[in-house]
Amino acid sequence: MKKLIALLLAAVMVFGLAACSGGSEPAAGSASVIDEIKTAGKLTVGTSADYPPYEFHTEIDGVDTIVGFDIAIAQAIADDMGVELEIVDMSFDNLLMSLANGEFDMVIAGMTSNEERLKAVDFSEPYMVSKNLILVKSENADKYKTLDDLKGAKGGAQTGSIPYQRCVEYCGEESSVGLAKVQDLVMELQAGKLDLIFLDYMTVLTYAAVNDDLEAVDVNIPTTDSGYCIAVEKGNTELAEYINGVLAKLAESNAIEEFVVEAQQQAGMEE
Repeated sequence: MKKLIALLLAAVMVFGLAACSGGSEPAAGSASVIDEIKTAGKLTVGTSADYPPYEFHTEIDGVDTIVGFDIAIAQAIADDMGVELEIVDMSFDNLLMSLANGEFDMVIAGMTSNEERLKAVDFSEPYMVSKNLILVKSENADKYKTLDDLKGAKGGAQTGSIPYQRCVEYCGEESSVGLAKVQDLVMELQAGKLDLIFLDYMTVLTYAAVNDDLEAVDVNIPTTDSGYCIAVEKGNTELAEYINGVLAKLAESNAIEEFVVEAQQQAGMEE
């Protein structure tokens, strides 16, 4: 389960995105959003870099650097535009508010589209789907086999995330703890202050792979979301369609799978 190729085959299912023309025409008399980004010379992207292998901090040549396959996708979009990539790292639950306030051009952060989020922002087509697992201490792995086993367990998840909603649903609101950073949740789990954590499939397996005291458990959590998408400001269909065009090219060339393998290696997973 800790092998890169096994994880890739089990977890990654990239959507067959329909090829797009690279953006819709702006309304007469209005400036093109893409042209504005090109004039600025940079694509500003919001993320929450505590979610390996999606986005996380690592040291490269002595410099703290944000990496991950979401970041590689963002870089590909910036490269397609011919601009620099600027990354803004902040708490996950503040990302969409900051996007709506115009602080970035887009958000990529292992984020799914749902009705509530669509009230505030728009999304690209999904670029990936995967299962959901729980992360537990290895000594307690046999305690959790079904969703019923989660009732009353002290569960944790990232504030503002879909996994937190699942935590409340399956563990109960009184037994659920929300924290802004995934690393803090893992520390609470290792310290015995939490029984389990709800996270995305690949993130659970990443932490299980690099921590001998942690284990990934599949309790058959239903997947109801549409997959991981990139958020843009509400009404910014031009940028959303441009992003869809780049995602289609990445999917066709299998580049996203390559980004995933590289990110897993950077996160310290076994080969």
